[in-house]
Amino acid sequence: MVASVRQRGVALILVMWLVALLIALVGAFAMTARIEYMQGRVLSGSVVAGQAARAGLEYAMTRVVLPETEGAWLPDGRAYPWTFGAARVEVRLVDESAKVDLNNADVNLISGLLRAVGAEPDAATGVAAAIVDWRDPDSLTQPSGGAEDPQYAAAERPYGAKDAPFETVAEVEQVLGMTPALYALVAEHLTVHSGRPQPDQRFASAAVLQALGIDPQPILAERERGSVPGSGGAIVGGGSGTYSIDSRARLPDGRRAVLRALVRTGASGLPGGAYTPLRWEEGATPR
Repeated sequence: MVASVRQRGVALILVMWLVALLIALVGAFAMTARIEYMQGRVLSGSVVAGQAARAGLEYAMTRVVLPETEGAWLPDGRAYPWTFGAARVEVRLVDESAKVDLNNADVNLISGLLRAVGAEPDAATGVAAAIVDWRDPDSLTQPSGGAEDPQYAAAERPYGAKDAPFETVAEVEQVLGMTPALYALVAEHLTVHSGRPQPDQRFASAAVLQALGIDPQPILAERERGSVPGSGGAIVGGGSGTYSIDSRARLPDGRRAVLRALVRTGASGLPGGAYTPLRWEEGATPR
């Protein structure tokens, strides 16, 4: 009798342990399923937001090249709101001709731009001269300073001045005197794609206009009214055909995506391609 009671007790304990184990397994499975569900929602939302930002870029390319004046988007950095499905998209375009060309601008213009974004006058002059020394083929420094191979060697930079044109804007980070902080301020105003010694002030930013010695306020005010100075008040699109585009999409649940690209209009070599990407950066955030 006692043995029978003991056996039933042991069996009860085993059943309780088995039930506890099953509960733990079911809980773990439910937690895993919940995590996968949440990951799926985040991934799905990120994909949707990313595609909405991509749609903003594609739409901008159709609007900036419209032949008629009404409805054309201006590549001067103003924000264009747009709705794509449930996503709210904001697109900004900047014509590369509106920027300071690292391979064609002179020392004074580059120095003026550096001052306009916050550099001290002496530092701006020195870095601007070093930029010109980087691209010119000779080994002589600029009258206002600059940097050739000896100055790079003294600064323990063994690569020296390139003595050839800039291939990308990011290359200017290697120029003696250029700091990460200054680069972060000036990069959006620089280009290697315009081929112009002077930026196109119709589309230029406030900093570039200041570098040109132009008061930016009247020009920016005209843009807000939907016109371009020098165009007789008419809305005009177009530009050089090479554009920096910033497209930002936001979903109703707060998920966002950003696409920054540098594109050139014209066939890309791909079926149906209307532009050639020169730079492409994209990302998404949950909220």
